[in-house]
Parts: sequence; structure tokens; C-alpha cells
Amino acid sequence: MAGRSEARRFALQMLYLLDQQPEADQDRVRAALHKEFTDAGLREFTWSLISGVVTSRDELDEVICRTATNWRLERMAPTDRNVLRMGLFEMTKLGTPAAVVIDESIEIAREFGTENSSSFVNGILDKLIPALASPVVE
Repeated sequence: MAGRSEARRFALQMLYLLDQQPEADQDRVRAALHKEFTDAGLREFTWSLISGVVTSRDELDEVICRTATNWRLERMAPTDRNVLRMGLFEMTKLGTPAAVVIDESIEIAREFGTENSSSFVNGILDKLIPALASPVVE
């Protein structure tokens, strides 16, 4: 859905801002969100990504660090680490299928990151999938 793709792009931009300026006012982020999207469903989805990543950041970062061997978060490009946080959050907390999240994350990384970002993001998210799989309890 094109709307959700745009929502993810907007969320990444706001997460980048909050990553670089932790003191940034979240009310201003929310106001920008309301200007950007008129559809209430897209606003809700976008805000759930932004606020969810911000709230769960330590937990997300821990999982990413365990998976991204030989990479410290500080060494990752800010765009890459926020795409990873957002993708991991969307898979684990919002229940979006991994294939959708990976495809979207690769495209966003390609658009906003460096020439190696899409491969880097793909590799890390791909490694995360088996780690996130839980056995089915009957």
C-alpha cells in the first residue's frame, strides 16, 4: 500500500530527527504528522511507528546489537540504525509480515541511506527473522 510506504518514510525522517536531537519536542513531531497525513488510519500507523520505536528503543537496540556482530550502534549510519529499529518494531510489535518489512526497509534504506545501506539493512533484518521466530505452542 503506497500510503503505508509514505508513512514509513515520514516515520524514518522523524526518528532520524529524534535520534540526532533527543530533546526535540514530540508535540512538534505530532503536529508535522497531522499536516502530512489527512487519513486518520495513516496518522495512527505512523505515530505508532514513531512512538513505539522511541519507547522501545533500548530493547530494539539490544536485539540489533546481538544480531549485528562487529557493528556498534554508534558506528552505524543514523539512517540505517533507524530503519533497523523501525523494521524490527514493525515485525515484532505491529505484526507486519517479515517479507513486507524487509522489502519496505530495503527501499527506504536505498532512498535515504548510502549506496551500501540497502544491503546492510537487508542482511541484518534477514538475520533477525530466525531469532524472532518462536515455536508454535499447541
